[in-house]
Amino acid sequence: MPQDLSPVPWPVRTARLTVRPATVDDVESIWQIRRRPAVNEWLGHDFSDHDTCVERLLDPDRLATTLVIELDGRVVGDLMLLVEDGWAQSDVADRAHLVQATLGWVLDPDHGGQGYATEAVAEVVRICFEDLGLRRVRAVCFADNVPSWRLMERLGMRREEHSRRDSFHRTKGWVDGMTYALLADEWRALRA
Repeated sequence: MPQDLSPVPWPVRTARLTVRPATVDDVESIWQIRRRPAVNEWLGHDFSDHDTCVERLLDPDRLATTLVIELDGRVVGDLMLLVEDGWAQSDVADRAHLVQATLGWVLDPDHGGQGYATEAVAEVVRICFEDLGLRRVRAVCFADNVPSWRLMERLGMRREEHSRRDSFHRTKGWVDGMTYALLADEWRALRA
C-alpha cells in the first residue's frame, strides 16, 4: 500500500525550489539525471538503462516514495521519502508504526555546488518532523560519497555508523558504508 503523505500541503516551496510528489510525467526527467555516470555511480540500483529505470520508477510503491525537486519549473533532482516502522519488540510494535523515515537524494550535477540539495533535503526533514510528526529520520550512503554525508552533517544529522566494507558496490567491490540520523527533538534544538 502506498504511503500516506496527504498531511503535507503539496507542493512545498523553499526560497528557490519547489518540492512535490513525483508523477508518471516526471519519470523521463528523473531518468535523464539518474543515468549520468556521476550520479548513477552512487545509487542503489543501476539506472543507466532507460527501460529498466522507467519500469522501476513506475512501480506504484516506488513512485509513492519519490519527490521531485524543481527549479524554475524544471526537475533538477529527486528525493526519496520512505516512512517506515521503527524496530520494536513484538508486544509493543504498534507504538513504533510509521514513526521514522529513510531519506535519499539525487541532484543534477549541472546544479551542484549551489546549495540546492541542502535546501531541498532540509525541507524534507522539516516535512518529516512538522507535517508528518515523525520522531526520527535517517540516511545511508557509501563512505566514498563524500558530498552525500557532508550534506547530512550540514543538516545536523549525527553519524551513527561507519561500517567497514559492509556495502557491495557494482564497480568498487566491498566498500565502507555510513549511516546518519536525526531525532525530532534534536532538530528542534538546532532550530532554536
